[in-house]
Amino acid sequence: MGKDFFLVYSPEREDPGNKNFTTRTIPKVVGGVTTSCRKLGQQLYGQIIDEVVVVSSTAAAELSKLLENIYRSVNIALVNEMKLLSDRMGIDIWEVIAAASTKPFGFSSFYPGPGLGEHCIPIDPFYLSWKARQYDFTTKFIELAGEINTSIPCFVISKVTEALNLLGKSLQGASVLILGIAYKKDIDDDRESPSLKLLDILKKQGARLRYNDPHIPHLKKPENTTTAVCA
Repeated sequence: MGKDFFLVYSPEREDPGNKNFTTRTIPKVVGGVTTSCRKLGQQLYGQIIDEVVVVSSTAAAELSKLLENIYRSVNIALVNEMKLLSDRMGIDIWEVIAAASTKPFGFSSFYPGPGLGEHCIPIDPFYLSWKARQYDFTTKFIELAGEINTSIPCFVISKVTEALNLLGKSLQGASVLILGIAYKKDIDDDRESPSLKLLDILKKQGARLRYNDPHIPHLKKPENTTTAVCA
């Protein structure tokens, strides 16, 4: 290794739908199994990427990717939990976030939503949780964030049910329109989209469903039989 065969690893960094960055302008983290591997990896990616960030190993490169995903997962869980609390307190969480965002240091804005989508953030951190157990270590933040984020679709269903009750209607038999299937705007990626979980729960509870998403004209067949359940 590092003589006739050179092994380099560089984790993915993409933000679908974000027109402010391209593959060339996003810094590229590169790790190699040997010094010569790292140098060749740096030279290779340097031909097409503006900034190459070299780390000591392939493991460090992968862990940097996981840290990026975990950072988002934990902070999204935090703001989702704040959303649950502010709802009970009768406070507008969007107003609170807008006010906090005026702080010019020490704060980054995250926003609540119906759950997590795409492959990286809702799934990849749990690979590290599995690996951590081999070192007799429990990744509590990762697992707690996962519990909070996976509970949010059920919170959305409870708010829909509450709104229908105020109108003297039941969720069963109600016509419900889901606006947006992709996990974020202006893309056609529906992997792990919370909208699919909402559709599944609403269907089980007898709602009459329709959806609209110009980027996803047809729903894909579910890849597994795992379904969401709300108590």
